[in-house]
Amino acid sequence: MKKIFAIATLIFGFSTQVVLADAETYKFDPNHTEVLFSYQHLGMSRAYGQFNKLNGIVKMNKAAPEKSLIDVNIVAKSIDSGIKTFDSHLQGKDFFDVSKYPTLKFKSTNVKKITDKKFKVLGDLTIKGKTKPVTLDVTYIIDQPHPMGAFNPKMKNVYVAAFSAKASVKRSDFGLGKFAPAVSDKVDIIIETEMFRQ
Repeated sequence: MKKIFAIATLIFGFSTQVVLADAETYKFDPNHTEVLFSYQHLGMSRAYGQFNKLNGIVKMNKAAPEKSLIDVNIVAKSIDSGIKTFDSHLQGKDFFDVSKYPTLKFKSTNVKKITDKKFKVLGDLTIKGKTKPVTLDVTYIIDQPHPMGAFNPKMKNVYVAAFSAKASVKRSDFGLGKFAPAVSDKVDIIIETEMFRQ
């Protein structure tokens, strides 16, 4: 019995190590990560803005992508439309109410592999205390030693991954519906990121 228990423990321990080995943790490179949004303005033009500050992790499991995890926090006050007076309005109670709700959150609930380079990431997006399901269409670009390592000694042992992602949401779902539909309720989200493996 002791021998069987020992073998079972060894097998279980080994399999656990394999699972942990497959899950690699990445953190966002703040200098090469953009969270952009765009919307239709009064039927005349398309406006763009971005959030300048975020933090979070990606636990990437290459062997079993469905076990991967994305957990991101975006600083609401970092919203940047390029117009300071408009940013102040967006930070106020009509929109993000950043003093009461300082953070936007996204946490994945499922990752579906479509092809080797295409994934659908399902998750919960929380804005102003309201949580709604959102699907990100993700394109996997690279996962390799940093290209700068070839000529920059500081980057020699740095491993990097890069992704692009897109999603669409209805801002009214999150209590951000002021001026809709004159200003479109639908908002497109575009994410470009490079991440460092920890």
